[in-house]
Amino acid sequence: MIGVWYVYLLECTGGRLYTGISTDVAARYEKHRIGKGARFTRINPPLRVLGAKPFASRSEASKAEWLMKGLTPDQKRSVASQWNAMSNTDER
Repeated sequence: MIGVWYVYLLECTGGRLYTGISTDVAARYEKHRIGKGARFTRINPPLRVLGAKPFASRSEASKAEWLMKGLTPDQKRSVASQWNAMSNTDER
C-alpha cells in the first residue's frame, strides 16, 4: 500500500501552470520534463515545481487537485507559496 500522495503545481513555458498528483513528485516531474507525462506538459514543458502538499490518501489528494484546478493562476501561485512556507516551517 502506498502512503503519502502529493498535489503538486508546475510552472510551465508561457507562464502556464499544471496541477497533478503523485506519490513521488521528483520522479513525476522528470517524466513531465522528458515528455512522458501529461499531454499538457508535452505541449507546455515544465520549468520547475512551484510547490507540493502531502495528503494521507489518493482520495484526499484527488479532491484537493480538483479544487486547485478550479482556482485562477494567481490563486494557485498563492497556494503553492503557502505550501512552501509550511514546508519550511516544518523543517525547523
